[in-house]
Amino acid sequence: MEFIDLKSQYQALRTQIHTRMQAVLDHGNYIMGPEVQELEGRLASYTGASDCITVASGTEALLIALMAIGIQPGDEVITTPFSFIATAEVIALLGATPVFVDIEPDTCNINATLIEEKVTPRTRAIMPVSLYGQPADMDQINAVAQRHGLSVIEDGAQSFGATYKGRKSCNLSAIGCTSFFPSKPLGCYGDGGAIFTSDRNLAEAMREIRIHGQSARYVHTRVGVGGRMDTLQCAVVLAKLERFDWELAQRRRIAARYDDLFAGRIDTVRQRPDCEGVFAQYTIRVANRADVQAELRERKIPVAVHYPAPIPAQAAYAKYGYDMHIPVAGEMTRRVISLPMGPDLDDASVERVAAAVLRVAAR
Repeated sequence: MEFIDLKSQYQALRTQIHTRMQAVLDHGNYIMGPEVQELEGRLASYTGASDCITVASGTEALLIALMAIGIQPGDEVITTPFSFIATAEVIALLGATPVFVDIEPDTCNINATLIEEKVTPRTRAIMPVSLYGQPADMDQINAVAQRHGLSVIEDGAQSFGATYKGRKSCNLSAIGCTSFFPSKPLGCYGDGGAIFTSDRNLAEAMREIRIHGQSARYVHTRVGVGGRMDTLQCAVVLAKLERFDWELAQRRRIAARYDDLFAGRIDTVRQRPDCEGVFAQYTIRVANRADVQAELRERKIPVAVHYPAPIPAQAAYAKYGYDMHIPVAGEMTRRVISLPMGPDLDDASVERVAAAVLRVAAR
């Protein structure tokens, strides 16, 4: 059993992937080739955003977004302590300060009701993460931002395809970012990412920053980075779009099956009633995580822990202040465990995983 079965996905899309990649090999435009523009148009249409800018990774997407809104040393950006390190990393790289707000115990997303009390005169932006594939309470977050003149950047690295109140993730705020890392719900075969906005000025800035701050060849109007997504990776994502909606439906069906098997017995990460998540991970919360891991390991069932420590507890981020103001995040790092999930996971495997978890829970 695979934690994420990319091999079966490849076999299902083998012809489309080969055809798309061969087209790139034939025309030879490996950087900013026609597939880049095609993918950007397809993704923008999918989310409803006016513009999509493909970039080299999900991390690069966040960095470019922060650069586009002018984040400077000394600024503060409010975010979650319960995420992959990249969320805070890009803030720190620009010399700004990540300010951590605790999470909701049921969704594990940033607790929007706690954000406003962390706003100071130095706050410039809020960066919520759509964790495990479902957005946070974006309306409330956007309302706080509007009251204080802040920008909102959705870190949708895990949630492309998800919806919040009928609107697509990555088009829920001024800027949305996503990742095409291979294990994501829509992944390529290397690194890749995208930024979404309906603000044409921001779109222009981010397109220039992506190519070393160029407005034209050798005309550098702003400081930038080498942040392009290569044409071959765009070709892979274009091929995977062919069955993306089917894959999302399968992920949701599998999650519902897990829910049924665990109902009343295992604490799962809750889906908001106004969200339709994409289940980048299917995550449960248990008090005896080590026992669950040992049981599943013995039965050759792969699991993962996202994430084993709050970001400010990491040595590189200790200077930003790890204290007891994020008790929920601290508790979740000790309890969460993610189970096998993917569109090609069969019902028998889901039942096998659930049975193993329940066997430990019954002890």
